[in-house]
Amino acid sequence: MSPPRMGVEQQTVSRTFSTLERHAKSISDDEVDQHKPRLRGWTLHIVLAFCAGAGFTLFGYDQGVMSALITANQFDAIFPQTVSPINDPTGQAATLQSLMLAIYEIGCLIGALSNLWIGDKLGRRKTIVLGGCIMIIGATLQATAFSYPHMLVGRIVTGMGNGLNTSTVPSYHAECASPERRGPLIMVEGSLIIFGLMISYVSTIGKWVDFACYWATGSQAQWRVPIALQIVIAMMMMCGIPFLPESPRWLVKHGRNAEALAVISALEDTDRHNPRVVQTYAGICEAVEAELEGSSKEKLSRLFQGGPTQNFRRTMLGIVNQCFQQITGCNLVMYGHRRCVELRLKEGFHRYYATLLFQRLGLSDVNSRIVAACSGTEYWLASLIPIFIIERVGRRRLMLLGAIGMGTAMVLLAILGSINTPAAQIASTVLLFVYNSFFAIGWLGMTWLYPAEIVGISIRAPANALSTASNWTFNFMVVMVTGPSFANIQWRTYIVFAALNALIVPCVYFFFPETAGRSLEDMDIIFAVAYAEGVSPVQVSFRKDLPVAGSPEADEVLGLKKRGESPDVREDREKDR
Repeated sequence: MSPPRMGVEQQTVSRTFSTLERHAKSISDDEVDQHKPRLRGWTLHIVLAFCAGAGFTLFGYDQGVMSALITANQFDAIFPQTVSPINDPTGQAATLQSLMLAIYEIGCLIGALSNLWIGDKLGRRKTIVLGGCIMIIGATLQATAFSYPHMLVGRIVTGMGNGLNTSTVPSYHAECASPERRGPLIMVEGSLIIFGLMISYVSTIGKWVDFACYWATGSQAQWRVPIALQIVIAMMMMCGIPFLPESPRWLVKHGRNAEALAVISALEDTDRHNPRVVQTYAGICEAVEAELEGSSKEKLSRLFQGGPTQNFRRTMLGIVNQCFQQITGCNLVMYGHRRCVELRLKEGFHRYYATLLFQRLGLSDVNSRIVAACSGTEYWLASLIPIFIIERVGRRRLMLLGAIGMGTAMVLLAILGSINTPAAQIASTVLLFVYNSFFAIGWLGMTWLYPAEIVGISIRAPANALSTASNWTFNFMVVMVTGPSFANIQWRTYIVFAALNALIVPCVYFFFPETAGRSLEDMDIIFAVAYAEGVSPVQVSFRKDLPVAGSPEADEVLGLKKRGESPDVREDREKDR
């Protein structure tokens, strides 16, 4: 079943003009003109995608920058306590090395959870800038570290900034993009994660940076320069944010309606009276009115509400979606299946040691780094595919395709792991590329797009904070359990993750509504209709007879028409009919 294409251009919008006047009758053209953003149209969308998306480049960069650096001789000289002998897998050095790397996820978790309280108060732009500032401080601490505790603090601080950014950027981007542009633009963010990994670890440029710095064997620049480079990326992001407008959804929610109209007009590159602008603005106003009436805007208890808004269900969909990304085994396969390739070497295991995979296959140190860089390059190229197909194929199909492909790759890895011959090891390396491709297409960017789309405006910031926290929690869990799993059940670890991928398929099919072609406010209507009719939101998401957000019919679905209305409002509604 193909996803519906219900862009507002396919619906009559003339009936919403009176709705707009009810919400904006006190807003003059002069007030709107005072808040005109500096950029408009596609220029604004592109700058927003790559400037705000730089936060995801930072995400990828910092997450991967330690991969090759932990094998650098100058790094080992400063942190000798992390050098783990091959014959001592359970020693203190292996534990300290894993802690140095995994502590980053703890910082990310703290940063994401902090967005529960500060995200809606600061707004999307200020939160991103705050996250960038924190990451700069953390990167500075890491690049200047001369002791193990110093490095730990730096990685925690950097993670906190990254947690703020990764829980804010998708919401900001989703709230600014139109339905037909939202998917491709946020998929760019997933690609930018890999671009960041390219500038540091398993992606093209990143691995090439590590490769270049590898030659600086006599200088501490060998590892300090790659770490410090993230400061440059953060500065680029922060310098661009002032040129971008605030999210129109956040502006309406906080009563800054004139500014919101100006931003919507700029994003659409048209006049404020254009029917498309009218439709979008009216839909946002009615969504805010329906969700926030009679309740404090900042109450986190709204996350647990049921009823027509289905807030709890929608929050859980975002949390589970982020969880699914991690339990697919992406960290296991992309950064660590070398453990099964050479199980007889009982070294400590961690996701960040990708280069060692190729060394264990008999490649020289230099060649292993080149092959790892090529692996990252292919991974990045695969991440570009969903940018061009996501609106045509839909979210659900890509998630299903990714889970089926990754599960199949896991089964094959288990079979090859049980054989454990040189030929099987080479085939396992090829499967690394195959798995990366399915993950990049189906789940890399999807888990940053879908949670931002599925929830309503009143809970978007805290819900995305929780879903992002879910990502980092399961990230940390998978990283920490994979080593002991390989030590005890060896190649059978792949069977566990194959089963988890198989579980994802029916969960997505039966519980995840399609969001392609829908505005963010249309999702409110889908869940309200599903609740009223007692059917699954998945079924409703494919219907083409639903009212468009902002229309009188949508008001009735959302329950707005049941309230007492003034004669003027009632007259407007009669005219709309």
